[in-house]
Amino acid sequence: MDITGNTIFIPGSTSGIGLALALELQAKGNTVIVGGRRTELLDQIAAEHPGIDTVQIDTADAASIEAAAKQVLARHPDLNVLITMAGIMRVEDWHRPESFLASAESIVTTNVLGPIRLIAAFIEHLRAQPDATIVTVSSGLAFIPLKVTPSYNASKAAIHMLSESIRLQLADTNVKIVELEPPAVRTSLLPGQEESEFAMPLDEYVAEVMELFETRPDAKEIQVERVKFLRYAEARGEYDQVVATVNASDPHGK
Repeated sequence: MDITGNTIFIPGSTSGIGLALALELQAKGNTVIVGGRRTELLDQIAAEHPGIDTVQIDTADAASIEAAAKQVLARHPDLNVLITMAGIMRVEDWHRPESFLASAESIVTTNVLGPIRLIAAFIEHLRAQPDATIVTVSSGLAFIPLKVTPSYNASKAAIHMLSESIRLQLADTNVKIVELEPPAVRTSLLPGQEESEFAMPLDEYVAEVMELFETRPDAKEIQVERVKFLRYAEARGEYDQVVATVNASDPHGK
């Protein structure tokens, strides 16, 4: 996608990668709308970063997505980019169903149904724009499993295949599908991940992503160098070795 002159909605961007990306995109001359559940964080972002609009949204709630979409489009009828950033990650023990079932259901609702519902809410509007982009967010763990996060891995694998499939379906439209594939990044996605030496510093990650957006405007997948160890393990014939390395190194996976 072009790096400037867009109107971009990023649900799930009150912290971490989402917020850092929102600020960088605004600095590049885009109109940015940040979405999130917690009004206190939205108010703080609006106060600290003039020009950024905010909308309350819970991407695990279908009615909230529908209401937020109406609000965003009423205020920003020129919206042309949707970044489905919201996601959750939890450690699970699959030896006992009572210890993982509720977590698994919540992850699937947020990480899979959330993006599907968001795309459904905006696709007709985006198709009517001269040029539009949907950015999905998968993970390096869509390609290499981390033992302690089965449902998260599966949800991100689903997003990868969803992205591949709808890109084919929408090839006859002006809507581009770009898949963002982060490695472990120093955010609060899991407890302790912000301090993990195995995770990529947030500022370095976002800087590399912005460079890729700018230098590869036709890219289908946005992959920083660090995630390619996971993304292409099977293609290199190293799948088993990489699985073993990922699961022996760090509880957060990298």
